[in-house]
Amino acid sequence: MGSFSIWHWLIVLVIVMLVFGTKKLRNIGQDLGGAVKGFKDGMKTFEEPKEQIQQSSATAEKTVDVQAKDVNK
Repeated sequence: MGSFSIWHWLIVLVIVMLVFGTKKLRNIGQDLGGAVKGFKDGMKTFEEPKEQIQQSSATAEKTVDVQAKDVNK
């Protein structure tokens, strides 16, 4: 009972296609794909400032603060 064979999934697919129709399923697929794409784009814009902060801290670590010493003392 825990696993379904390919025949079970094919029967479920046929029933879903009969109930909803192919046009409705296509629209659902497009909407779902658009939502996933929007989510990925949102995550990319969220990660960009984080990368910029890491880059600026990396350049700050490379700078060296030096004090001049008076050699004539």
